[in-house]
Amino acid sequence: MAAAFNIWTHALAALLFGALALWALRSGPEGMPRRPLATALVLTALWALAVAGIGPNDPVARVAETLRNLAWLGLMLVLHRRDGKARPPRALDTVYGVVMLVALAALVAHLVVAGQGPAIAAQVEGGVLLLRMLVAVAALVLVQELHAALHPAAGGGLKWLVLALAGMWLVDFALFAIAYLSADGPPSQPALRGIAMIGVALALGVGFQRKGQWNLQVSRAVTYQSLSLIAIGAYFAVLALTTSAIATIGGGHARLLQTAFVLGSTAAILTLVSNSWLRAWAKVKLAKHLFRHRYDYRAEWMRFTETLGAPDGAAPLDERIVKAIADLTDSPAGVLLVPDGAALGVGASWNWDRSTLPVASDAPLAAYLGATGRIVELDPVRQRSDTGAEASAIPQWMLDLPEAWVLVPLPHMASLAGAILLARPPIDRPLDWEDFDLLKVAGRQVASHLAEARAHEALADARRFDEFNRRFAFILHDIKNLVSQLTLTARNAERHADNPEFRADMVATLQESAVRMNALLARLSQHHRGRREAPHPVEIVPVVERVAAQRRRQHPVLVTGALAAVAQADPAGLEQLLGHLVQNAIEASPPTEPVMLAVSTDADEVRIDVIDRGCGMSPGFVRDKLFKPFVSSKEGGFGIGAFEARQLADAMQGRLEVTSREGVGTRFRLVLRAARATDADVERAA
Repeated sequence: MAAAFNIWTHALAALLFGALALWALRSGPEGMPRRPLATALVLTALWALAVAGIGPNDPVARVAETLRNLAWLGLMLVLHRRDGKARPPRALDTVYGVVMLVALAALVAHLVVAGQGPAIAAQVEGGVLLLRMLVAVAALVLVQELHAALHPAAGGGLKWLVLALAGMWLVDFALFAIAYLSADGPPSQPALRGIAMIGVALALGVGFQRKGQWNLQVSRAVTYQSLSLIAIGAYFAVLALTTSAIATIGGGHARLLQTAFVLGSTAAILTLVSNSWLRAWAKVKLAKHLFRHRYDYRAEWMRFTETLGAPDGAAPLDERIVKAIADLTDSPAGVLLVPDGAALGVGASWNWDRSTLPVASDAPLAAYLGATGRIVELDPVRQRSDTGAEASAIPQWMLDLPEAWVLVPLPHMASLAGAILLARPPIDRPLDWEDFDLLKVAGRQVASHLAEARAHEALADARRFDEFNRRFAFILHDIKNLVSQLTLTARNAERHADNPEFRADMVATLQESAVRMNALLARLSQHHRGRREAPHPVEIVPVVERVAAQRRRQHPVLVTGALAAVAQADPAGLEQLLGHLVQNAIEASPPTEPVMLAVSTDADEVRIDVIDRGCGMSPGFVRDKLFKPFVSSKEGGFGIGAFEARQLADAMQGRLEVTSREGVGTRFRLVLRAARATDADVERAA
């Protein structure tokens, strides 16, 4: 009964596919390649006729089945090439070619063992079934790729064709899997396949009546998935064939040899797959040989913008910028170089060992990148012996780092917002035009983010200044009134001197209060300059000694260096400046570690160093936060001291320099103009 049903179902399927082939040759569905479609339909009809006439396992039927599969795969490949664009990437050709080779390998294996003994044929047939399942699974993946590539406006005929092919290979896979697991499979299996092919023919007939336009887009991600799936299937097929061969020739040790082979091959595959270098190499090779472009620009740009727009609580913006640029070229680390005056200094980093980075900034590099905007590959600079503009602009510390690979400038408007130094990726390669174009566009994008962030910081500083002024406006008004009242009280007390002792005490108290209130008023007011003096020759050591004596009550302070140093300075401002620096050094130092005040001089300059061996500061904090108001590393700190110290130094036409290392200590150096020591013009500030 099952045999007769198999004959009739396959005969009916052959009749339906033959009729569809004749209709495709004469008129054909709109928008589909007529000859490839007719060829696939004819070969499917011949296969169904062979199964009905001589049986599904006959070599002739197997040949017809393989030709049918090859014809449908060829039609699908032609559909990909009919999208009206340039020829698709070679990835599609490779995938289709591998699937076709697996189908031919299954046919060859079946034909080779067809004349052998039943025992050998049974063992090899298991491997053949695995290969046939692999063909069905790979074909399903390609059908899914075809469906995913359909344009939303594609006509119904193409969609029905995709649905019919998916049904055909899904049924094939299910029946092959049942046959492999149950050795022979149920007796009704061929008949069930015939019924499925009748359904496929009817679906194709319905679809051919639909009309509409269609368009295809190649999916890079699905192509990678297809290749991965084919590789996995091929591995399992080789595993099955090898274990079958070991069972045949292994004798009594066959089970042990099979176990050792499975464990060893699995461990080797897992080791290879987990190797980052191998994955990077495979990605580079596939992108180079299978696609027209190295990058999937849509995916790269989505990842890039997602990294930049990470929510609050993620890494800081500077670090996210470095990571976003590094991810484009698979670089494992990167460093952001930010403007430091007219130079470029080390800023944020991502996965980079900061101990290898310098403290000093590089002015020639900033000038070169700002003038040219070129992306610099460091390896060619290392290999060249010339001393051109590019070679002289690159700092030596960068060339000495073997992991330093590419320097990407970040131009914004007519200025340089910074640069990013990228580490060498796992697969070292020279940059090509796609790399340069992508990095240039990404560099401009992150430069705008940096500029916007800095503009927000400047606006926030201005708002904090406004808030500071508003907060203390009322305090200044009240203090001014209090000072006026105290001064008037002191004058009245001088007039009514009934009690000499009371009068003396009252006058002293009121005068001291008035002095203190005026001093507080001067310090609170940002625009008060009544006590400021123009810089004039001053002996420095007495001022330094006085500041040290005032602070020795709370911490050891040592004074060393030149004793006869005269500089152009404002004594009050100098004392206030040194007071800020010494107080900061004391708060940063361990209790037993003294703070050093060192005075040195030459013909042109007088230098006062305030040195501590405390916690130190990072280069980024020194450059970006140390001299900003309202930014402090101390809990509850107001952040005014260092800011005011620099303001005072500028008012005396001097400069304030900072050298610091985290965990080592800090040196603040005040540099003033030297002055002549004469009896007439030197103020000892004693």
